[in-house]
Amino acid sequence: MSKQKKEIKSINNDNSDKGGCGIGCLGILFFLLSSRISVFLLAFLLYSSAYRQDNAFSIGVLIAIGILLVIQFAINSSSKEIEQANANKLKEELDELNSEIEVKKEVIEKINNDINNIDGIDSEKEKIVVEYCNKKKEYDSLLSELESLKDDLSVANEKIEKIKEMKKEIKSLKDELIETNDIVLLQSFGLYEPKYDFENSEQYMERLKEIRDDQKEMVKNNSGVNIDTQWSVDGSVKKGQALTNKNVKSLFRLFNAECDNVINKVTYRNLEASEKRIRKSFEQDNKLYEAFNISLREDYLDSKIDELYLYFEYLQKKQEEKEEQAALREQMREEAKVQKEIEKEKKKIEKEKIHFNTELDRLKENIPSENEEKSIWEAKIAELEAKIKELQEVEEDVLNKEKNTRAGYVYIISNIGSFGENIYKIGLTRRLDPMERVNELGDASVPFKFDVHATIFSEDAPALENALHKAFEDRRVNKVNNRKEFFNVTLDEIKEVVEKNFDKTVEYTKYAEAMEYRQSLKLANN
Repeated sequence: MSKQKKEIKSINNDNSDKGGCGIGCLGILFFLLSSRISVFLLAFLLYSSAYRQDNAFSIGVLIAIGILLVIQFAINSSSKEIEQANANKLKEELDELNSEIEVKKEVIEKINNDINNIDGIDSEKEKIVVEYCNKKKEYDSLLSELESLKDDLSVANEKIEKIKEMKKEIKSLKDELIETNDIVLLQSFGLYEPKYDFENSEQYMERLKEIRDDQKEMVKNNSGVNIDTQWSVDGSVKKGQALTNKNVKSLFRLFNAECDNVINKVTYRNLEASEKRIRKSFEQDNKLYEAFNISLREDYLDSKIDELYLYFEYLQKKQEEKEEQAALREQMREEAKVQKEIEKEKKKIEKEKIHFNTELDRLKENIPSENEEKSIWEAKIAELEAKIKELQEVEEDVLNKEKNTRAGYVYIISNIGSFGENIYKIGLTRRLDPMERVNELGDASVPFKFDVHATIFSEDAPALENALHKAFEDRRVNKVNNRKEFFNVTLDEIKEVVEKNFDKTVEYTKYAEAMEYRQSLKLANN
């Protein structure tokens, strides 16, 4: 029984070993089936198994292996087809990928080119930025310079405006000196040729009144304007006439005010310019009222021009009369001083004559009888008689001067400190002492005293003075006012004219002392 159990156990162990061997073989088989080498290995295993034992299990295994080999073959065949299909598909995909790669390469190349271009652009950009910064600095500098130039331009424009104004003033002044007109040439030298020839200012004023009355009449009856259109306002001719009259009155008022302003300021200097301003106002005012179809007439303008010149000549005549009256008053004062000096001199001579005659009578009454003393007294009597005779001559000379109003002194004086070299005053005085008149001339009106070069007594002093003035007429310092007796000549020229018109010896002082002037120069230099 136990032996049978042992056999059974032995058999089970053998089966167990065989099953384990089979299972191991199958495991190896499935492992090996995963590669192509499994065929050879499997064949080797089958061969070994058949060689060692030929039991049913081994046969089953072989059959299984055979089946598996068939399956493997089938699988391998199918796998090859699949692999071929996959290979083809992969090849197609690979071709597509290669195409895409080529495209991507081109894109990448383009991108690289763009990157290179971008790098170039960046470089160019940096250059542009640098250039921009430089230009910006230059621009800021130019802008600052422009602002400075604008300021300079503003200042320059102000100067230009001032220059323009000055040019206008210069033009206005030039207009006053019309060089082609003889009358204006004379006017510029103060030698205006009058348009009217009235004897006194009263006659000028009467004529002015007549002209102004004529102008009032022209304003009153509208004969001084042209009215070219009859207006109507709101269909009313009467209202239109009222409007026209209002405009006419306004035009007259404007023009008259402008003319009055010009006429009241007329002088030698602006006479011609004043006429031009009146004519310009005439044109401007007519243009201003042109829209109302009214205008001032030429007759009214001519009347205003006449008024201008009449008023100017009235002022000139008034000034002449004023100067004549001043000269007359000066002459009267001079005559009064001369008469006073003569009376004083006559009283002095009379007093001395009485004194000398009284002494002479006393000496004659008390003459001693002794020869020695008598001769002394006779000498004193003779001396007194000589003095009395001299006094009589002086008295006769004074009486002659009193009777002869043409007798007097022609004086020749200069004032270097006030007027300069070779400017001499040639005047006349009937004073018994001409130095009194010279000293009066050197009063507070001039900074320095006059120096006397000659005093010439003449029985006909006005004739000698007139001869000197005529000889140097073109050498007058003041060519307008002949009462200003200053001449730009030399002392030798004066001596020459005096010798031709005066037959007596004259003493001259050639050198002008001008003490105060020379001392002032010395102090100024120190």
